[in-house]
Amino acid sequence: MKKPLIYITRKIPEELIAPYTNSFRIKFWEKENDPVPENVLLREIKEAEGLICMLSEQINQQLLDAAPHLKVIANLAVGFDNIDMEAAKARNIAVTNTPDVLTETTADLGFALLMATARRLMEANDYIRKDKWNNWGPYLLAGSDIHHKTIGIVGMGRIGQAIARRAKGFEMEVLYHNRSRNVEAEEQLNATYTDFDTLLHHSDFVVSVVPLTGETEQLFNKTTFHKMKDTGIFINISRGAVVDETALENALVTGEIKAAGLDVFVEEPIHADHPLMQLKNVVALPHIGSASTETRTAMWKLCLDNTLSVLTGGQPKTPVW
Repeated sequence: MKKPLIYITRKIPEELIAPYTNSFRIKFWEKENDPVPENVLLREIKEAEGLICMLSEQINQQLLDAAPHLKVIANLAVGFDNIDMEAAKARNIAVTNTPDVLTETTADLGFALLMATARRLMEANDYIRKDKWNNWGPYLLAGSDIHHKTIGIVGMGRIGQAIARRAKGFEMEVLYHNRSRNVEAEEQLNATYTDFDTLLHHSDFVVSVVPLTGETEQLFNKTTFHKMKDTGIFINISRGAVVDETALENALVTGEIKAAGLDVFVEEPIHADHPLMQLKNVVALPHIGSASTETRTAMWKLCLDNTLSVLTGGQPKTPVW
């Protein structure tokens, strides 16, 4: 009997797939950092029963129509806005993601980005690399304090709570806004629930950890930035499309807000000529929120385990639906 086929849209370490090769045929795109071309994916998906994909792949109706045998889609991410969920449900295709295993790593990155932006660490590093450090001055590359400030977390899910835990170590006041109150966060982290406008008015740091939905698309816009402090710093580790990038650029240029730290963008990858990359008060990262060796390995394994479970008649470990 022919073993089921799993197709993986990026190169994966051989040692990770070795334990699964007795049960499945596994094929994968040959490149690690370049997404699989759409025409290749459409060809390869025809016989696949399992698909392990990245956020870079748009799993739409056209693709699903080309995959009559597909039973499970395992997304190497927490978010799944790259997948047409209604189309997958209509075909009874299980969809899974990778929550929990990347929570702490992404929170590490988020808080590191906050610190780097506040204390102008990237500018300071470039200052030496460009051989500009000739003298010392009292306000040379002076940034903003982090300790005892107010952080406003928009989206108090797993990652939001993990950021709040780190903020408490800096004795920060934690405000949060969420679709519903998170009593656990309030009790364990002394976080205070507020409406969105109050959070914007009072926070020194506004951190976006929301999923991308119809409600959150361009949630951070001209009006939003106008309501922030002019000393406020905006951090986005969620999805680029929750931000109106033109409005953000304008707020940064006019001094409506002080700085921004961004790990995600509306269109990715961005390049050096992107408008936001022309601003000294922007720290930009190439979507590396969960990019530690340990965490990415755990994410791969969870995708493989989810796929194995579904294709052997079981229930996925982390189903989206």
